[in-house]
Amino acid sequence: MRNSCLLFLLISLFSCKEVVFQKLKKGTYRAELQVSDSVVLPFVFEVEDESHIKIFNAEEVIYIDEVSYKNDSVLIKMPVFEGYLLAKLVDDKLTGDFVKANLNRIVPFTAEMNSLRFESKSAAQKNVTGNWESVFSPNSESDRYIAKGTFQQDGNKVTGTFITITGDYRYLEGIVDGDQLKLSTFDGAHAFLFTAKLTDSTMTGTFYSGNHWEEPFEARRNANFELPDAHDLTFLKDGYDKVLFSFPDSNGHLVSLDDARFKDKVVLVQIMGTWCPNCLDESKYYAQYYKANTDKDVEIVALAFEYVKTEEKAFNNIKRLKDRTGIDYPILLAQTGTSSKSKAQEKLPMLNHVLSYPTTIFIDKTGTVRKIHTGFNGPGTGSKFTTFKSEFETFVTKLLNE
Repeated sequence: MRNSCLLFLLISLFSCKEVVFQKLKKGTYRAELQVSDSVVLPFVFEVEDESHIKIFNAEEVIYIDEVSYKNDSVLIKMPVFEGYLLAKLVDDKLTGDFVKANLNRIVPFTAEMNSLRFESKSAAQKNVTGNWESVFSPNSESDRYIAKGTFQQDGNKVTGTFITITGDYRYLEGIVDGDQLKLSTFDGAHAFLFTAKLTDSTMTGTFYSGNHWEEPFEARRNANFELPDAHDLTFLKDGYDKVLFSFPDSNGHLVSLDDARFKDKVVLVQIMGTWCPNCLDESKYYAQYYKANTDKDVEIVALAFEYVKTEEKAFNNIKRLKDRTGIDYPILLAQTGTSSKSKAQEKLPMLNHVLSYPTTIFIDKTGTVRKIHTGFNGPGTGSKFTTFKSEFETFVTKLLNE
């Protein structure tokens, strides 16, 4: 009888004991996104403590401060963008998915402690440093587009990006392994992987965007190759010299360029989306510029084209972007339910097209459109970003002095 009582007591004690689940340990992790049955996209992140993570892409560091746990699972919410990583944590290994719920996109995800993004099997046989004239989907009339690859190589390590007429593929990082080029980036909105076979003057490969898009590309060395001028791609249709719109702000007030705050001022109209990494890069720069020039007659107003299906979700995303980047200028909601560029052009019928998110329209003090800049060369483009900032500030100053 006594032994039976002891056994019952022990069972009771253990059954009441709270289960202690694991949390992320400090250290560097190598993550993999399964972009096809046989191909993975790697990236590296560092756990500073159980609630703070840093993701690395070449010179870019993405700080994450929204990490939560439930039982044996961890939720890692990306800053600004809607994407998140949800995984089970067992023995310091993560197994789960990268999720973008509003686009119904799910990419299988794993991670474990390891500091190497790509593991090389042999020394680099080629060097990709320099400029590359590139064509994506070269055999498709509808999907074909051109780009400029610009890379730096040190040993077998490679950094750089591809610049297109609509923007850039941000901070790419990887290696040359023998005659194979491998580059990747992950920023919480997009997951990009480039693989290519190299000769001394050519590369032939495949570009993966998550697990929903895959296309071939070709490139050849060309130190003199340049993309079309970003100011010649988007323009006003014949008969127009002004931009007209009326879209709501977060308080439901309709805002237009006829409002008093824009009268007799230089105005920059930013066509963007909170889901767009190039738009984020541009918005960070514009936010800094706007804060530094509050004493000047310049205004910025952003028009957000959002793929989420409700205004409530869209304005929540806009608020998140503004809070995370310190944007003080108004962001109006121009569209929900799609990020279609043709649908965006319907909202701004005076434009020949909306070719890119972002696009910026420069308007002088009389309300006349003086220039339209398609795309954005962000910090991942190095000297291109420096040149953009210089040309931007010079042109706005010219308009202010008129």
